Amino acid sequence: MSDHFADDELALLREHGIVLFAGRVIFDARPPMTIEQIAAVQAVCAGPLPAELVELWQRTAGGRIDYDLHLRMNGSEEAVGWSELFWNGSDAYHDLQGWIAHEQERAREAAAARGQQWDGLLTALPFGGFEYTDRIYAVVERGADYGHILAWKQGLPETWAHAMHEDGLTTIAHDLPAAFAMLRLDEDPLEPAGDYFTGQALLEYLDERHQDHGLALELMDKVVAFYRRATVDWRTPLAAGTLDRDGALSRIALRHAVATDDAALVERLAATGVAFDGPLQGSATATDLALSHGAHHAAAALARAGAPVSPDALDGIDSAVSPELVTLLLERGAQPSVTAIAECVACGAPAAARVIADAYQGSHDDLPAVFEKTRLDMLAELERSLAEVRTGQVSHYLGAEGLAERVDHLQSFRL
Repeated sequence: MSDHFADDELALLREHGIVLFAGRVIFDARPPMTIEQIAAVQAVCAGPLPAELVELWQRTAGGRIDYDLHLRMNGSEEAVGWSELFWNGSDAYHDLQGWIAHEQERAREAAAARGQQWDGLLTALPFGGFEYTDRIYAVVERGADYGHILAWKQGLPETWAHAMHEDGLTTIAHDLPAAFAMLRLDEDPLEPAGDYFTGQALLEYLDERHQDHGLALELMDKVVAFYRRATVDWRTPLAAGTLDRDGALSRIALRHAVATDDAALVERLAATGVAFDGPLQGSATATDLALSHGAHHAAAALARAGAPVSPDALDGIDSAVSPELVTLLLERGAQPSVTAIAECVACGAPAAARVIADAYQGSHDDLPAVFEKTRLDMLAELERSLAEVRTGQVSHYLGAEGLAERVDHLQSFRL
């Protein structure tokens, strides 16, 4: 028996592509790897495969997982994508042999750049991740780090605000079970904070197995209950007044306050002593994140509670903001910029745009010319996006209607 599932239940779940491992749910699970396949992977490693990884592969060659994972990388709070366990035979980004070949080529190139000949053995084995941007490795070289599970994340271009712009690498845990224990649910998937949420993919998979393949509703519910055990509980320590002692839980609670635009929760967190400084998502502070998500009540509460306000905070506006909030942010350290003026105009907040313009003119004498150039550049970019969306070949988070509204706002505004 495993985690209160009888052997016959585990066998039935296996038939439906569901495997339980180290307290977590793997779905769309592949058949176990053969002895020969495991030996082939072992042959390219500098040391023995970790026993827990072999145990995993003996249950399933790979599949999908659906949890949250936040790690500190390069000074930022990064959401690491670990939704795939690589497997042999995939023709997509989760192909185990393909990633092994990729690592071999990179190791060979690195050795050549040093003027050395590579011995052909990997010291870190890729076995999971998300597409090409995030990868999970097991250290397979004897030594102090043997068996450690590492996360690598690709840096994004400078145009991605608050994203990591250099590749990052950090340790998740000292072994595979401990790494699986780091996979959490920041929100209860049965009570999500938004339309898109962690757990959605698993719940849809289970529903499809129930509706189309006969997975018993009772067993499906049992899997969901098991899955939800990974949901973090920040409410109990908040009620006890001890949440400030746990930085990771505090950040989850704060992200929830932003996601739900909950000013009252922000005030409770502040009263409990939760720190609002430091990165909350990527390099974004809590106030940055609230503004970019249109959580204006939370942003105001954060500013009033003394949360840091970045000098470029107003540049992240992406929805109609009130002049009162803009005034508060300017008082707390946000700097007025022409970009922020144009963003407010595009979002349908002309009064806020004029507040920023007045502040900008207090220390600049170039507003008319600089704003007109910024307005025309932004207008041209929006019109290009609108034309592309109308072809039906590309999508945009604003949709054709939202893009058209922003175009109209920029066309009709005058300082």
